[in-house]
Amino acid sequence: MLSRVANNVYWTSRYLERAENTARIVNVHGNMLLDLPSSLGVGWEPLLAITGSGELFYRHYRNADERNVVKFLLTDTRNPGSILMSLASARENLRSSRDIVPRESWEAVNDCHRFARERVEEGITKRNRYEFTKHIMRVIQQVSGFLDGSMSRDIAYCFVRMGRHMERADMTSRVLDVRAANLLPPADRGDGVSQDPLVNTQWMSVLKSVTAYQMYRQHMRFRVTGPDVLRFLLQNREFPRAFFFCMDQLEHVLKELPHPEAALRRVARLQRRIQSADVHALAERGLHEFIDDLQIGLGELHGDLDALYFRGTPAPETAGD
Repeated sequence: MLSRVANNVYWTSRYLERAENTARIVNVHGNMLLDLPSSLGVGWEPLLAITGSGELFYRHYRNADERNVVKFLLTDTRNPGSILMSLASARENLRSSRDIVPRESWEAVNDCHRFARERVEEGITKRNRYEFTKHIMRVIQQVSGFLDGSMSRDIAYCFVRMGRHMERADMTSRVLDVRAANLLPPADRGDGVSQDPLVNTQWMSVLKSVTAYQMYRQHMRFRVTGPDVLRFLLQNREFPRAFFFCMDQLEHVLKELPHPEAALRRVARLQRRIQSADVHALAERGLHEFIDDLQIGLGELHGDLDALYFRGTPAPETAGD
């Protein structure tokens, strides 16, 4: 496969995941605020931290109030990570490679982009925001269904999966870094169960931000606690957005591609880092540094993939642990 086509398919998958993830965190955050007293002072700025767009936001806006943050994340063309611009980027990447993906997926992405573009003002209002974000999520999930159900399991499909799991691992780690950093002690009794029901509400929002709440309850079968949320989202081997699951899927994908050795070593390091993590210790201290380490690893892994498959040059050798 030409490196240009591989790059386009990979980034199409990432941009679609990014648009869906952004729609979900806006939706979940708005719902969470309805359950929290205004006296807590939980505003909309955490979403800028999750998306890593705070610096860019403050170049164009003075206050991180609800309307400004929602507009910036949903429809602002000055934000390359907004839903509208992510869909535009996905559409452009897919347009030049649409002969290798099911026709239905191209049509759905095109329609979704048009939907978002035509509702720039309507979609950011409190009245219509929920339906706007839900529509975006539904269509992108349909696209994933078209790709999974109708695309040949060839090299192009490998890059679809690769982009999907890279973006999911990135978002899960970002949500944990920002959300959990504000929720871990001091309210714990020592068993990981918060004495404050409002903290438990916020932990539930962490799970819902990555569509994990229902599966968490199915797997864990007990109350929502900080250490258990960390364990589930970092180490679970069955949930599709858990960090370890994403690394496991990337390992399988890479084994189907030529010359994956450098990238596989990087994935193995991340897997070992996750497996060896003591979630109870992280629930006390060091979570931010731990997530930073994962983020650096993901950045290095992307660099390996870019060198190997998108620029046609071998990835540099990496030193052993």
